[in-house]
Amino acid sequence: MRIRRFVRLLPVVPSVLLLLAFLMAPVVWSFYASFTDAALSGKAARNPQWVGVDNYVRMFSDDSFPFDAWLTVVFVAASAVVGQNVLGLLIALLMTRSRKAVASWVGTAVVAAWVLPEIVAAFAAYAYFNRDGTLNQILGALGGEGADWLYSFPLLAIILANTWRGTAFSMLVYRAALADVPRDVSEAALMDGARGWQRLTFITLPLIRSSIATNLMLITLQTLAVFTLIWVMTAGGPANASTTLPVLAYQEAFKFGDIGYGTAVASVLILLGMVFGAIYVRLLREQKT
Repeated sequence: MRIRRFVRLLPVVPSVLLLLAFLMAPVVWSFYASFTDAALSGKAARNPQWVGVDNYVRMFSDDSFPFDAWLTVVFVAASAVVGQNVLGLLIALLMTRSRKAVASWVGTAVVAAWVLPEIVAAFAAYAYFNRDGTLNQILGALGGEGADWLYSFPLLAIILANTWRGTAFSMLVYRAALADVPRDVSEAALMDGARGWQRLTFITLPLIRSSIATNLMLITLQTLAVFTLIWVMTAGGPANASTTLPVLAYQEAFKFGDIGYGTAVASVLILLGMVFGAIYVRLLREQKT
């Protein structure tokens, strides 16, 4: 019996080994390095020493870290949980009720931003929100006054840019989920006099709640790791006004050369992602039971 189980697991072994080598190994090294004084240059680069929890004590005693962590939470909540999730659901609902040609055109326009390489999308967003960019040109043509969005409202700019780029994923998830909703249930509710928002609230959303939880988990974890978009648009500025934890980890590790402190920040980010993932996995299990 044990031999049969072992034989059945053999095809999975290469995948497990690859995950351990390319996923778990860097994570383990990151946690280890966070307890050392590893650096890019100097003696610590060649022979890092164990410093225990000094990097974490320094992190939580730094006045800027709680602010950067708060910015990360706001960025994820606004651009993923609210922005991408809600906007993706609304677009999917509109596409199911519109003509095929309109739905195809809208879907293509939304997916175009998603399929762009992240660096290309980041430069496009920078060109749009720049002081001499597309948005101010449009406002000027309409008689309005532009603003230096990347300087005056950097967090808002990166939230809108990330929402623009990532909404397509949520739209595709909800399009597939809505296609599986039985039409007879919705039609029966319509015959009973239920309005559109009532059918959405009490029928459609409960039927696709597992898709909602799955989508929230995926876009939350993806948005936690967003770096290129923020770095190209604002580089975390001005004055750390848009410095999220991935940007902070990069700055400390590669701009200032403090690998130990940078990996400590990255380790906190990993733990934060694990917390979000555990919450969503628990929600999915509760829905299945």
